[in-house]
Amino acid sequence: MAGNDRRRGAVRKSKKKGMVVGSGGQRRKGLRGKGPTPKAEERVSHPAKRRADARAKAEAQRAKRKAALESQPELVAGRNPVVECLRAGVPASGLYVAQGVDIDDRVTEAVREAKSRGITVLDVPRVELDRMTKNAVHQGLALQVPQFQYAHPDDVLTAARDSGLPPLIVALDGVTDPRNLGAVIRSAAAFGAHGVIVPQRRSAGVTAVAWRTSAGTAAKLPVARAVNLTRTLRDLKAEGLMVVGLDADGDVTADELALATEPLVVVVGSEGRGLSRLVRETCDQTVSIPMAGGVESLNASVAAGVVLAEVARRRRIR
Repeated sequence: MAGNDRRRGAVRKSKKKGMVVGSGGQRRKGLRGKGPTPKAEERVSHPAKRRADARAKAEAQRAKRKAALESQPELVAGRNPVVECLRAGVPASGLYVAQGVDIDDRVTEAVREAKSRGITVLDVPRVELDRMTKNAVHQGLALQVPQFQYAHPDDVLTAARDSGLPPLIVALDGVTDPRNLGAVIRSAAAFGAHGVIVPQRRSAGVTAVAWRTSAGTAAKLPVARAVNLTRTLRDLKAEGLMVVGLDADGDVTADELALATEPLVVVVGSEGRGLSRLVRETCDQTVSIPMAGGVESLNASVAAGVVLAEVARRRRIR
């Protein structure tokens, strides 16, 4: 029909070849790949991503709870440990006394010492003190102390050199019982050691139990944490110290330890497996304790006390 191409909505078809108005190449771009398929854990709304998010949230909550626990103060329970801590000048924020407790010289001294240092003294029901100490044998007394502040291994070496005596340092390799740690700290202080070094991982820390066992000596003796115990021992060797490890199959016995008068590091192994392989290889010498037949081994803290006593004896008669 003539003139039909001019009606509204009509499109005139052109026979002209070449470029025409179109998509401008957008369809070609739409066909391009979008890269590798993301992992399941990275895809929104994928079940694997929801599980990964739940695990991350649970881990964050555990870390938060751990940080909260580490920031909480510790309670040293028992009359003798409390008195020893107060005598040693352990920083404390509160002394809890059970109501109706039998008063003796230790209770009187604890209260007097706490008041003289400005430490708050609180009377609490015995059942409340049982709950606070987790049913420990508190004997009506408990002392609230802050989290222990560890030294650096270099600080221990500096303190040893400043003493003017041959350095004597005790290192613990995987001792996980805080009572053993506290007993070793007490023996180290008694026999003239200049400090104790513990690994940062897989080792007991200075908790209220360790405070109690050490009877406050943890406040007098620097205790350091080593990120890597083997590397720390090698650094001490480079500084001129000899390293001896306690081992049931030692090279020498304790009474034959000629290195006792030298700058020395005494390494005590764990309660079960003893020294780890790398630590044993780092030692210059291993030492055993002669015992009567039928006895397999000694407790780690007892063994440390025996060897440290022998080292102290040899240094006195040198």
